[in-house]
Amino acid sequence: MNAREIFEEWQNANNLPDYLRDQLDTLGKDEKWIEDAFGQDINFGTAGMRGRLEPGTNRINLFTVGRVTEGLARLIDENGEEAKKRGVAISFDSRYHSREFAEHAARILGAHRIHVYLFDDLRPTPELSYAVRHLHTFAGINITASHNAKQYNGYKVYGEDGAQMAPENADRLFAYAQKVTDIFGVKAAPVQELRANGTLQLIGEDVDEDYLQELKQVTVDPEMVKANADKLKIIYTPLHGTGKMLYDRAFRQGGFDNVIPVPIQSIIDPEFPTTIKPNPEYRDVFEPGFKLADKVKANVIIATDPDADRMGAAVRKSDGDFQVLTGNQIATLMAYYLLVHMKESGKLTSDYEIVTSVVSSALPFKIAEDFGIKTKHVLTGFKYIGEEVDRMKKAGDAKFLMGFEESYGYLFKPFARDKDAMQGALMFAEVASYYASKGMTVFDGLQEIWNKYGVAYEITKAIEMPGIGGQKKMAELMSKLRNEHLSEINGVKVNKIQDFLKKETIENCNVTPLEGFPESNVLKYFLDDETWVALRPSGTEPVIKVYVGVNKKDIATAEKAAQDYQAALAELLK
Repeated sequence: MNAREIFEEWQNANNLPDYLRDQLDTLGKDEKWIEDAFGQDINFGTAGMRGRLEPGTNRINLFTVGRVTEGLARLIDENGEEAKKRGVAISFDSRYHSREFAEHAARILGAHRIHVYLFDDLRPTPELSYAVRHLHTFAGINITASHNAKQYNGYKVYGEDGAQMAPENADRLFAYAQKVTDIFGVKAAPVQELRANGTLQLIGEDVDEDYLQELKQVTVDPEMVKANADKLKIIYTPLHGTGKMLYDRAFRQGGFDNVIPVPIQSIIDPEFPTTIKPNPEYRDVFEPGFKLADKVKANVIIATDPDADRMGAAVRKSDGDFQVLTGNQIATLMAYYLLVHMKESGKLTSDYEIVTSVVSSALPFKIAEDFGIKTKHVLTGFKYIGEEVDRMKKAGDAKFLMGFEESYGYLFKPFARDKDAMQGALMFAEVASYYASKGMTVFDGLQEIWNKYGVAYEITKAIEMPGIGGQKKMAELMSKLRNEHLSEINGVKVNKIQDFLKKETIENCNVTPLEGFPESNVLKYFLDDETWVALRPSGTEPVIKVYVGVNKKDIATAEKAAQDYQAALAELLK
């Protein structure tokens, strides 16, 4: 069927909620919207989907959520009674319809007599990852659109290891979902029936207590924290989301009593009224925190995104203004602190390992090598960091120190297998305590690192390619770049190209295998001036991510160089 025919099928459906029917009537007056909303199925990439909260097969709504959940149910059926008894843990965030989608997914799984552990209220994404491992479930579902604007929601599926579901099972799930021909006829059992037969089990404070107990492991020098935490005032904002549920207990048990929440951003609100996009990499989300910090004379602001898997921070500089740190800068500070502490305490051994993605900063690796420990690059996606944690545990050849991604994701203790903003917030607070013990600000500490190792500066931008043709345009651009083998970018010679899809390295006209990575649609370029550039189409959004990392003598030169490269790449990708 074409888009118009599918649209009419939705018009004739008799079980559309009123809010969806109203949207259908209003938005359906635009033929371009019909083509975009019904011209294709929503992309299921990196074990999940994300889209606008609207009717349509290319949108997030009760029925696209239902179809994918039915696919998961059939995958679990395929794995037998033990998998069904182990069941699925489900959590959700503060967005519009998140609770509704979570309960709908629970009812669909329940119709297959699959046991469901449903959180009684919104919870951070990393707690869902922990719950999957803690309860030994077969899978997990998280209803969230992370840091996207209020018009969006999403659906992420986790495997039994607590990481996002591995490609083999994710592909099978999606194949089953594609076989659902009647999107309106997916069976969902009544909640009363599920409660009566014991298929549905609510969870909450019981898992909170265990997760908080695990968080106690994150602090590495409690005595230092105890001696210096009172020198700090930390402003915290959950950005209207799930971080509110646990932050107070997490900080207090970590020894941080002077944590002051931003009142207006501590209100759970799917409108995210204080920001257009609740992303802790943007300066505007910190504006209410800046005002409160000036009022109470605080020097550190910590922000977690609405599902509390990403953590950002702003720190006061000597001129009194605040600097919003990048995810790479935060990771650099935390890696340096950990290594200094472990070396000074005599705990550092050469088999410790830092793991990060191929599009993250090179500076933490330079620091790690200076301290004589191991480093490992993996593909983008925290599941690959989780896989490396499992690998080193089985092989016994390394010990996990930390994992991070440039997109504000950090992990220190792998009781969760996704990025964990609660862990990140505790470690960053400890870093701030460390510098307070030396009479320094966190920004002083970053400058100290730059003076020792040089300035690495990175900028990540997302070039949007929305609409029905967006995925095709992205594919064509990446194919063109693979065929052309760029020889220079912004006038600077390209020395080496890594193609993670073809799994090959091109250097001096020679092609050699690129080993140790699964296939992924990523191109990475290494330039003559120590700059690196990477291009990666997103698996869940209609964007190409453009990453630039430069190495320069000072921050002003580095920032300008990175911006110049981004401008050149934006022109190249038009």
